Amino acid sequence: MSRIGKKPIVIPAGTQVTVSPENVVTTTGPLGTLTQAVDPKLELKIEGVELQVINNQVNDNDANSKHGLYRSLLANMITGVSEGFTIVQELVGVGYKAVATEQVLELSLGFSHSLFIDLAPEIKVETITERGKNPTIILKSHDKQLLGMVASKIRSYRKPEPYKGKGIRFKGEIVRRKAGKTASSK
Repeated sequence: MSRIGKKPIVIPAGTQVTVSPENVVTTTGPLGTLTQAVDPKLELKIEGVELQVINNQVNDNDANSKHGLYRSLLANMITGVSEGFTIVQELVGVGYKAVATEQVLELSLGFSHSLFIDLAPEIKVETITERGKNPTIILKSHDKQLLGMVASKIRSYRKPEPYKGKGIRFKGEIVRRKAGKTASSK
């Protein structure tokens, strides 16, 4: 039995959760609407302000493995439509720049050309450039999965390298540094 799957999900005020007979959960809140199909082996119960994911098939490994997964997905949906998620990324490197205009993010990452990234309408992007500090990209959305995929795609254009530490990194990420070659003194 999954310890995570057993925990009930508290539904905050202003958020609606509906479960269809086909086990499709729809959450609606101030930030948007999300839907998720849940495996029919799992049972969903809404009691008051709590949503419970129940696994009645104890000996089924497939249902046991999905119990905690769907509970986490549903909890992320409810948190997303009520509070939202934010990912902050830093551009570390000389001449690295980021400019956001509406849903297009322009990145200058030391290539011979700029990169233009079209973002989904669910994602809000903001860039901060201050003198003496690394440029910062702030991504916000109610869909945690989509936000993580976009942040990962942006990071993949210039991953942090271990010698100088240059690249796109998440705020607070620690990059393990390596010692470079040293000249021999003969």
